[in-house]
Amino acid sequence: MIKDNKNKNKDHKSIIQEHITKNAPKRKAFNNFMTVLLFVFVIIAIIPLCSILIEVFKNGVGALSFDFLFKPPGSLGSGDGGIGPAIQGTLLVVGFATLIGAPVGVLAGVFLSEYSSSSRLFAYFLRLFNDVLTGIPSIVIGIAGYITIVLTLGSFSILAGAFVLSIIMIPIIARVSEETLKLVPNTLREAAYGLGLPKWKVVWHIVIMGSKSGITTGIVLAISRIAGETAPLIMTILGTSLFFSAFNSPVDALPLRIWRLASQPYPAAHEQGWGAALLLILLVLSLSIALRMFAQKRSITFKSVT
Repeated sequence: MIKDNKNKNKDHKSIIQEHITKNAPKRKAFNNFMTVLLFVFVIIAIIPLCSILIEVFKNGVGALSFDFLFKPPGSLGSGDGGIGPAIQGTLLVVGFATLIGAPVGVLAGVFLSEYSSSSRLFAYFLRLFNDVLTGIPSIVIGIAGYITIVLTLGSFSILAGAFVLSIIMIPIIARVSEETLKLVPNTLREAAYGLGLPKWKVVWHIVIMGSKSGITTGIVLAISRIAGETAPLIMTILGTSLFFSAFNSPVDALPLRIWRLASQPYPAAHEQGWGAALLLILLVLSLSIALRMFAQKRSITFKSVT
């Protein structure tokens, strides 16, 4: 009987091996087809991005100069001056917005990932609010900021612009942070609890420190989103041709300057608009690379032990 079972197993293995060998060319051909198809889709996705970057670089690189980067705008249509106040205003508004929105967004993600089990109803409404806020058009948030902040303070200001942009940042950072924190293995949490660590230490030293790279990615995505926003800034900081002077006065920003330059009928203004667009892309790209390098150096890498 044992010998018969061995023969049956041997015959079964032979049938499986024969089936695999017989269908190998078909599977290989299908695999090659899917590889080529996915490669084509990747190329289709990359072509629009590369086209935009090439067009912006081709039309904007000629406008870059020392005067263009550091001087205020010149007379209308002359092509003189630069976008110095817009660069300064963008860095200030985005910087203050990040200082407000990043901690709130990360803490919201930590709550949803680590503490939602203790308050499921609140976590449900927090996720719902987060999803709704993500889908609200930025112009609506700008109008709300104008009504609640600009009219209250009596003037357009950098604080109003930073607050409105932080509202746009928070749901993006919260969602990315929540999903990133969930990727930390539960075995690490259990091991830390087994050593007697309180939950807040486990969350800070194990979960958050091990997810720095993913959290930084969420912050970079949020900064990339708000750096190009125009409508909320029209409603909150208004724009000006002067450098920053006070927190309760209007400031300029690159999206606003690009919009104003593109709206003019002068070729010189259009060239400066292309230059401002190129500079905005370079600023966001440089910031993204810097933050990612910083996060990778300080993040904890988890390795499975077998």
